[in-house]
Amino acid sequence: MAETVRAHLTIKGKVQGVWYRGSTQAAAARIGALTGWVRNLPDRDVEAVVEGPRDRVDALIAWCHQGPPSAHVTAVDVVWEEPSGNHRDFHVRY
Repeated sequence: MAETVRAHLTIKGKVQGVWYRGSTQAAAARIGALTGWVRNLPDRDVEAVVEGPRDRVDALIAWCHQGPPSAHVTAVDVVWEEPSGNHRDFHVRY
């Protein structure tokens, strides 16, 4: 079984008002075996925490660099953390 990893992401650019959160949730579901959350930040960035097998977390990070069609991502900052195992699914936080 693959080792579980956790990435804390900050996504910058035109990432609010473009269905970024919902698209991230859908991408996580397509990739599979991921848990965590995504939310908007007051400074117009998007924040996400994702846990799962390294290859699948990497796949979602790669997707986040592009985002949905209306987004314009300028940066994805990634901080690797210890997995918590506290999440049952990948969801949008409000």
